[in-house]
Amino acid sequence: YHPVDFIQAVHQAYEREENKAAKDAMAQILINSRMCAMGHRPICQDTGIVTVFVTVGMDVQWDAQMSLTDMVNEGVRRAYMNPDNVLRASILADPDGARKNTGDNTPAIIHYNIVPGNTVDVHVAAKGGGSEAKTKFAMLNPSDSVVDWVLKVVPKMGAGWCPPGMLGIGIGGTAEKAMLLAKEALLEPVDIQELQARGASNRAEELRIELYDKVNRLGIGAQGLGGLTTVLDVKVKDYPTHAANKAVAIIPNCAATRHAHFELDGSGPAFQTPPSIEDWPEITWETGDDVRRVNLDTLTPDDVQDWKTGETILLSGKMLTGRDAAHKKMTDMLAKGEELPVSMKG
Repeated sequence: YHPVDFIQAVHQAYEREENKAAKDAMAQILINSRMCAMGHRPICQDTGIVTVFVTVGMDVQWDAQMSLTDMVNEGVRRAYMNPDNVLRASILADPDGARKNTGDNTPAIIHYNIVPGNTVDVHVAAKGGGSEAKTKFAMLNPSDSVVDWVLKVVPKMGAGWCPPGMLGIGIGGTAEKAMLLAKEALLEPVDIQELQARGASNRAEELRIELYDKVNRLGIGAQGLGGLTTVLDVKVKDYPTHAANKAVAIIPNCAATRHAHFELDGSGPAFQTPPSIEDWPEITWETGDDVRRVNLDTLTPDDVQDWKTGETILLSGKMLTGRDAAHKKMTDMLAKGEELPVSMKG
């Protein structure tokens, strides 16, 4: 499920949007989200790398033989291998070697914080790989502008992070601390309108307001199609840093934002209540008359010559897809004079 605050933010952006292509893209996001909630299906085929922030009270006593890390990973394993709702396993061991799938989406990325108290507080997110791939980091000079740097790097991210979404920005600390701050910031609710209404009370909030406005003015828009909304919110977390440094990290969250929060107090399991289907707007998306319908089974190279930039094209028929690993394998086979397993003609 999308979090309710995210659904509401996309709907508000949809209502404001003036660019037809971007408005159509957000309509499809909202319709897809509602259908997935009704049918209990993932909102994206990339069901993410599990990222967990665990805050443990110092008075907590564990009645367990497993380590906390093992407990978290066992929870991930059971969730992704649930026979009633098998999710895609995307985690590969030996990342610069064999890149073999672990088969159960473990291990998770786990961050711990130890605080006074007797409860365990858990934030968990399923972070997609496409948006994670657009992460940026810089060690700026202390006098450099964070705003200028963000406005320089966001256009270079293109639409590969599937906007509209959120930007998490971490400032300060060391290199790894800035990255952690940026990731943790993405767990916060969408509340930029409330912040704009009450005004900023510190520098981080000033940056949020300024960057929300200026990033959206870039005109990247939903799915990179232009329009008014590229980001639904900008989150900024900062931390004291060395006088010689200004570490800055930016991590985007895509339109498949998925995270949950719960607390364990020893009284029993924590239950997550799914959002009500009434939380989703009922949107009807019409393709209109100016749509080109293409049957891929009969498509010829000459047909493509008539296509125009900005056209809406509805595809039917058989399509083969592949990512960079498949592309490399095909080019290697062709270079060796080997025959591809499927024909690329047609």
